[in-house]
Amino acid sequence: MEHADYYSDRKFCTKCDGYVPYLMSIDHSYCTQCGSEVRLFSKSDWSEFQSTVAERRPKGGRPRKSADRRETA
Repeated sequence: MEHADYYSDRKFCTKCDGYVPYLMSIDHSYCTQCGSEVRLFSKSDWSEFQSTVAERRPKGGRPRKSADRRETA
């Protein structure tokens, strides 16, 4: 795993169409190259991230009965 630091951290700028260095304020982050507001991921990377997280998320509901449990009447 790469060690990220402040100087190598990047966010996605839609105007520059790429991951760029940024400046953070209290509410938003801004591209250091063009000044536009940036976001954490591009749209395609965000979709991929969401699908990866969804695959890892445990399924809801009650656990199935295992074969070693006896049913009680």
